[in-house]
Amino acid sequence: MKRMAGATLAAGIWINLSEFLRNEFLLKRYWVSHYESINMTFPSTPVNGAVWGVWGFVLAACIVAVRRRTTYARTVLLGWTFGFVLMWLVVGNLGVLPLGTLPVAVPWSLVEVGLAALIAQRIIDKPAAEQGAPADAATPCR
Repeated sequence: MKRMAGATLAAGIWINLSEFLRNEFLLKRYWVSHYESINMTFPSTPVNGAVWGVWGFVLAACIVAVRRRTTYARTVLLGWTFGFVLMWLVVGNLGVLPLGTLPVAVPWSLVEVGLAALIAQRIIDKPAAEQGAPADAATPCR
């Protein structure tokens, strides 16, 4: 249970950092411009940021849960589809998705989910001795 929580925390931190960098530094102008073009204000209050932070940790928890049950490739495909493709379909259907973000967002998000799955896998698969637990006396040192 500690490994799953640690994997979720680490993957969630990575996802949220990645999302912040992508949307705040690379794509914010697309979002703001698109919202202005539809006579709306881009939602960027702290509450909006907090909700996206929760989203990142929920996505991380899903990636961790799926990774424990299937292959890395399936984990990335499912995590990316459930986390991003479905979101883009909904946001696009609402008319608030700036399509100009997708050439950056699609590959970035694939790498984001892929690295989150690797982070989770590394923590979940880490031997107990590497996690600070006392090593078994019968286990030879490496």
